[in-house]
Amino acid sequence: MLKVAYLANQFPSAVEPYVVAEIEELRRRGLEVIAGSTLRPNKNESSAAPGRSFNVVVLQPFRVIPLMRALWLCFRGWRRIADLFRRVVLQGKESLIQRVKALLHTWLGAYYAVRLEGRGIEHIHVHHGYFGSWIAMVAARLLNVGFSMTLHGSDLLLHGAYLDTKLKNCRFCLTISGFNRRYIVEHFPGVEGEKVVVARLGVDIPQTSHFPDFGPQKTSLGSGSEFTILTVGRLHFVKDHAFLVRACAQLRVRGIRFDCSIAGEGPERHTLEALIRHYGLEAFVTLLGHVPREQIDSLYRRADVVVLTSRSEGIPLVLMEAMARGKVVLAPAITGIPELVVAGKSGFLYEPGSLGDLVAKLLFIRLLMQAHGSPDHHPYILSAAKQLDWVRHGAKVQIRHNYDREKNLKSFGDLFIQRTSPRLGSIHYEDSVLQQI
Repeated sequence: MLKVAYLANQFPSAVEPYVVAEIEELRRRGLEVIAGSTLRPNKNESSAAPGRSFNVVVLQPFRVIPLMRALWLCFRGWRRIADLFRRVVLQGKESLIQRVKALLHTWLGAYYAVRLEGRGIEHIHVHHGYFGSWIAMVAARLLNVGFSMTLHGSDLLLHGAYLDTKLKNCRFCLTISGFNRRYIVEHFPGVEGEKVVVARLGVDIPQTSHFPDFGPQKTSLGSGSEFTILTVGRLHFVKDHAFLVRACAQLRVRGIRFDCSIAGEGPERHTLEALIRHYGLEAFVTLLGHVPREQIDSLYRRADVVVLTSRSEGIPLVLMEAMARGKVVLAPAITGIPELVVAGKSGFLYEPGSLGDLVAKLLFIRLLMQAHGSPDHHPYILSAAKQLDWVRHGAKVQIRHNYDREKNLKSFGDLFIQRTSPRLGSIHYEDSVLQQI
């Protein structure tokens, strides 16, 4: 039975349910998986994996004796990681701060190896390409096992420090979109293309019988009715909810009746509250905070449009969830999003960074919803309004065919086992080190 260490930035995490799902899929395949977390899990994150039992190796808080053993391991295993030290100290264009962090993360990689000692680990997989991927890579070197990683969005496009080294050393790299794979192949020409594989995420396909609150969908907007906008996501700078608030300010200037709900919690709350007050939008924009999973469907049901305004993304689960429920979605045409939201067929896209285009698309969708089922509009508008039904249908078909969670998890499991077992050849750095400390 293959033994795998699966490392995440924080485990469990309610905003990363796919990590739990992938671990469970590997366990269903008979693999023994030891979950790992580089950060201490939040106390309120226990709901991320209700009723599930996980043997988790948490790196924080650090323990003095294992840290000293890790430092000794770095000296004893110098030959295995010498090229990584050279890369950090002598090569590349990273800043001094990034180099110092990489050296500390090398120590933590040895610390992780010490924590895994004696468990018979044969492969280490890490989700996301942030600092945890360097830790996992170093640990794999010192344990003489394979290493792989999954790349999403900002870990590739915004915070890709030392990705050249990580990609060179990984046995395989999973990424969640065709856009990401093309980006890797184009920007890291030294990486073998065959080791970079698209592994889509997915969501559960809702069934009315399983979602009693799902109910009938809003398909039209009556004259004088409020236009209901919904966005779901943590209140973080990269999600750029402030961009949506500014769009709402322009809707108000135009005299549009609307209601905008922002579901999620995070460090940008105070900034958003101040911006809402600045524009006098207290009666129009509501910060709902964290919304329990069981209440999300009622929010989707009442929404006319689900909007995403992120600066950087992989392919957001929130869009998949909304589309699976036949909702009209509007998102920026960035990264892999156009693979999911095909403009005019499974949703709508706006030009990234263009507030005018975002507002125009919101007004256009509102106009189509008002015209839907009403004869009091120009024939061209009525014809376009009928296309909303096709867009809703196209959204559900897109999810069912390409982003079905159950189907994509099976594909992930097949791919993971194929790439890790049986071992493809020998791994360098054959001498034993951990047994000597």
